[in-house]
Amino acid sequence: MNPTPPSGPADSAVPPSLLTVRQVHKNFGTTPALRGIDLDVAPGEVLAVMGPSGSGKSTLLHCMAGVLPTDRGTVTYTRPGAGMAPMVLSALDEAARSGVRLSEFGFVFQYGQLLPELSAVDNVTIPLLLAGTRRRAARSAATEMLGRLGLAGQGEKHPGELSGGQAQRVAIARAMVGAPAVLFADEPTGSLDSLASETVLDLMLELVRETGTTVVMITHDPRTAAYADREVIVRDGTITTGQAVLAPTGGTDRGAAA
Repeated sequence: MNPTPPSGPADSAVPPSLLTVRQVHKNFGTTPALRGIDLDVAPGEVLAVMGPSGSGKSTLLHCMAGVLPTDRGTVTYTRPGAGMAPMVLSALDEAARSGVRLSEFGFVFQYGQLLPELSAVDNVTIPLLLAGTRRRAARSAATEMLGRLGLAGQGEKHPGELSGGQAQRVAIARAMVGAPAVLFADEPTGSLDSLASETVLDLMLELVRETGTTVVMITHDPRTAAYADREVIVRDGTITTGQAVLAPTGGTDRGAAA
């Protein structure tokens, strides 16, 4: 049975899925990584994707985000807003998928992948400059976003001058400064200690709840998954289970497992 998003209030219309994955297969050479994945992600949902190393969870994220093409099956993205037609990401060429990633999605990786030669604020401006924003406006927006993540006054420091948790918050600021509809986070706290992880997750979840951003988060840590609305487990390229952790419309409170 395919996992489905938690239900909303009984008198509310169920919104269409923001991301719809249907029978997605992906091979690397002769090795299957995904074996017919079906998954729906609701608007504003925070989804944790768990699984052991090599299970296919990162490959699933990359296919959902249009980083990798699927071999079979479809990934459909329905842009937020009335009258927006669904877009079959898996049917687009690389140039078109790249455009969607720039305009619609944000990305956070385990080690941040900040440019060491740039200051924190200049790292955060990168997606805005690529989208055509003027430098002064980009720096202003980047400075504001750093402040929202508890980094006011840290913008001129370089990554090497920041703690691991601070650097990861810069990476989150970079991912969120363009107001993406979806944030894809691959082990966002995997390189941090438990205290820094909690700080980063608290701030990230507070921000995405405020903005209504949908999150697809890869993690192997049950404590990290407890911040999500729902978790699914990927094993051997298939989704084996899924469960609600808390209602998607909730605040920044974590589920009981936290």
